[in-house]
Amino acid sequence: MATPQLSPGVLIREVDLTVGRADNVLDNIGAIAGPFRIGPVNEAIDITTEQELINTFGKPLSTDSQYEYWMSAASYLSYGGVLKVVRVGDDDLNNANAGVGIASTNALKIDNYDDYQNNHESGTNYAWAAKNPGSWGNGLKVCVIDDLADQRIGINTTNLNTAGAIIGYGVTAALNDTVIVGLGTTSTFNGYLKGIITGVSTDATGGNSTIDVKVVARVETTSGVNTTTKIDYSQGVAYSQFDTSDSLFFVNNAGINTGLSADDAAYTPVTAKDWYDQQTLDLDNAVIYWKTIAPKPVSNVYSLDRNGKGDGIHVAVVDDFGTITGNQGTILEKFVSLSKAQDAVSNVDAPTKIYYKQYVADRSDYVYAGNNPSAAADLYHGTEPRAVGFSTDYTPITTAGGLWRQKAQDVTFASIGNVTYALGGGEDYSAGVPEIGANGGMEATLGNLVSGYDLFLNRDEIAVDYLIMGPGLGAKNLSQAKANHLISLANSRKDCMAVIGPHRGDLVNETNSSVQTDNLIEFFSPLQSSSYAVFDSGYAYKYDRFNNEFRYVPTNADIAGLMVRTAIQAYPWFSPAGQQRGILNNVVKLAYNPNKAQRDQLYPLRINSIVTKPGIGSLLFGDKTALGYASAFDRINVRRLFLTVEQALERAAEAQLFELNDELTRANFRNIVEPYLRDVQAKRGLFGFLVVCDTSNNTPDVIDNNEFRADIFLKPAKSINYITLTFVATRTGVSFEEVAGRV
Repeated sequence: MATPQLSPGVLIREVDLTVGRADNVLDNIGAIAGPFRIGPVNEAIDITTEQELINTFGKPLSTDSQYEYWMSAASYLSYGGVLKVVRVGDDDLNNANAGVGIASTNALKIDNYDDYQNNHESGTNYAWAAKNPGSWGNGLKVCVIDDLADQRIGINTTNLNTAGAIIGYGVTAALNDTVIVGLGTTSTFNGYLKGIITGVSTDATGGNSTIDVKVVARVETTSGVNTTTKIDYSQGVAYSQFDTSDSLFFVNNAGINTGLSADDAAYTPVTAKDWYDQQTLDLDNAVIYWKTIAPKPVSNVYSLDRNGKGDGIHVAVVDDFGTITGNQGTILEKFVSLSKAQDAVSNVDAPTKIYYKQYVADRSDYVYAGNNPSAAADLYHGTEPRAVGFSTDYTPITTAGGLWRQKAQDVTFASIGNVTYALGGGEDYSAGVPEIGANGGMEATLGNLVSGYDLFLNRDEIAVDYLIMGPGLGAKNLSQAKANHLISLANSRKDCMAVIGPHRGDLVNETNSSVQTDNLIEFFSPLQSSSYAVFDSGYAYKYDRFNNEFRYVPTNADIAGLMVRTAIQAYPWFSPAGQQRGILNNVVKLAYNPNKAQRDQLYPLRINSIVTKPGIGSLLFGDKTALGYASAFDRINVRRLFLTVEQALERAAEAQLFELNDELTRANFRNIVEPYLRDVQAKRGLFGFLVVCDTSNNTPDVIDNNEFRADIFLKPAKSINYITLTFVATRTGVSFEEVAGRV
């Protein structure tokens, strides 16, 4: 094409044919679904190490087939891949949860974080709940404390209630010539303290009663004029506590002084202690003081700036019975200085939301917060009367206007003081309690497992390279149904491989190898033909270090792991079988070690044998796919070659969408594809290739139909399955040239 120039010169013209590139996109991602003991339900979680598997889904159980799923997952991870783990659902699964002050009997199931946010965050039938379903949460305790009281006062009486010592009633004490510490002056103070009673304990036998008091104000009496100063602890205003020299006067709901009678002097405190210093977590197996965890909660600055108060709250999650950690009374988590206000943040410059429900949901590994205390639901304090004649600026115990989960503006939040919630009612699969049911309570049904694997249906939403069967189910037909579902899933996606193992009962505890061979043939024969699946013969004896015993575990996860290792150490188009790349990890022995004659039976029927070779170990001794007829795609390395190339070039092709179908676009595409294929060829994946993308296949009709066509011809490299070694003996006088090629 001529380029006009206005004067003599040299024009530099660039044509970019390098836009876009093709890269290998195989990520070595496996997928397995099973009945794990803990963890989110019906959610695919990426796991990269055995420790992550433990942290998220727990350890293998000691007396249930559930361990096969766990050890299959761990086996795959030992080869270096990423594993997407799905804990499957079940109708019997329940979260351990608490009512208000008691272990709940509510059947509550929260599958995962999204389920909590969408369906349970505003729930009212539970107070706190374990983070995910199962009996594992039974025995957890959630301890909550706010700024209900300031002091605990002991009194020698058995009749506190007759004195008007009732929650919500008032208490006063005279102050004569008292120095108020922290006011910046040594001047004395005359007047009285006003407080609200927040707790009452009467010892009817020993006469050692106590009241919990929230001091709300100081009233100074000077020249007949009363000056009231509100006690605001969050701002550091000091107060003079009740002490043993004070006389207490109780004020009932009508504002009547009931602390004196005709026969009695004023009630005199025996002890006066800081309330918070005396508060412990209500545990069965340990004594832990709140003061060792955090200072007393106070109103957050965010709320105070908006005329709100009483929002401060601490939370501790405790393994009271040691079922999680093995140590009774272990504090698993603590969250301090949270807020009851829905909009509260901790830092204006770098705001962090501290609303307790959301904060705990986002950060706790163990619990969700449930409903908020209310006048109708609070079994600790009941409804709160207001004491007439007292300032309304104190923190109320429970009032409708102070319900939690409001925005902070102008709200005095309801208080619960010191409360411990015991979690109970958690159940496992098949209603197994506490850990497993009598008949294998951690066994998932076929429907549960199918639903779990169906999370991987959409290849556009979730990447997977290997669908790992793990163990089958109790009945052979159910194991076959599970296998066929995974094969169908792989066939549908066309970007991954289903790795299928035998039925446990066909190999384990069967000592006759001929019977084992027949059982394998019977199991695999009805399964679908597919180049996207791999069958293996193995159950391996492996050590379970968590329960200190050896167990038989299916090897299909190992076969997926061998493909991962092959991709890491070589390339996906190399065979994962044999001595170079096919040795399984951590195998003590095999449940079935087929001889040559048995392998000759199995291999034509698509079953790859796993064998033990002396001095070598246990290795994959075949690389067939599950394709039922002769084809290049009946070999694992060829199928994996095409999966790798197809995924890489699919992404390269996507870059051409909505471009013009002309020679420039076609040349650009060829410029992407051909260097990539030359690289694959150089790395021994191909014997040769041809890319056709020109007017021969992009005809006017194709172009008018808004299509773009490229035909890519590949000659895949083939793995060696059969070796013949011919040894020829010749007479002494015969030259090798005479006999070479004649045998």
